[in-house]
Amino acid sequence: MPELPEVETVARGLARVMEGVRILHVTLNRADLRFPFPPGFAERLAGQRVDALGRRAKYVLANLSGGDVLLMHLGMSGRFIIHEAETTGKPGTFYLATGGAESATDPHAHVVFTLENGTEIVYSDPRRFGMMDLFAQAEQTDHKLLRDIGIEPLGNELSGAFLNQALRGRKMPLKAALLDQKIVAGIGNIYACEALYRAALSPRRLAGTITSASGCTERAEKLATTVREVLSEAIAAGGSSLRDYVQTDGELGYFQHTFQVYDREGEPCARPACAGTVARIVQSGRSTFFCPKCQR
Repeated sequence: MPELPEVETVARGLARVMEGVRILHVTLNRADLRFPFPPGFAERLAGQRVDALGRRAKYVLANLSGGDVLLMHLGMSGRFIIHEAETTGKPGTFYLATGGAESATDPHAHVVFTLENGTEIVYSDPRRFGMMDLFAQAEQTDHKLLRDIGIEPLGNELSGAFLNQALRGRKMPLKAALLDQKIVAGIGNIYACEALYRAALSPRRLAGTITSASGCTERAEKLATTVREVLSEAIAAGGSSLRDYVQTDGELGYFQHTFQVYDREGEPCARPACAGTVARIVQSGRSTFFCPKCQR
């Protein structure tokens, strides 16, 4: 499933062509994705201008001129492909190099947004685990999908002091704490593994052991730093292209080429001074990759 860097990359790609532009009409090629579309979904979107488009956790959110919020989630295999009108001066249409949503006639193209300038944005989702919702901006804080989400990891809220407080007394494994969306939003399996490796912290360590009642610990500060670094570098690389994920222009993300532990089971540890070997264990049904020798 796409994680925060992939969703951020998609949101930035959509914002480039959608912000400040009015939605002319929306075509629904089926009645549902993971869940049914809200009543009157296409009709309510028609004519609204996208005032701002961004991300919250793993959700893409568009604030609309009529006072609504369009919420979109990619699920396991969802992707947006932008087909820009010739009047924009772009050199041709964006296509997937690996097949997929090459046009609105793609059998998995379930939603097509047509903008007033002729640009089409196609949402394709072979597995249909994605979702879309539409609700009033006044309801956003209490929306069932957003109300319990933790802090954003790219902002100033994520710090050693925050983790020291949030994880104090927690007896869950440290990796499980990073994946808890009620603590920090948007961190998934890949980037939790990579951040813990950079911080030299074992994913099996109990979360509360990196905290102290007397103040922020060095371990908590280091983990906060590595989480921000890993996510920022992944966003700059356009995310990690594993299985279904691509950017809105059809390009792949490239952060997977810099993985230091994820999916590297049996390979030597990337730290020059470490003679360890990357191992894989299963935690809560997910593969965890780490170096047992240098991650303590």
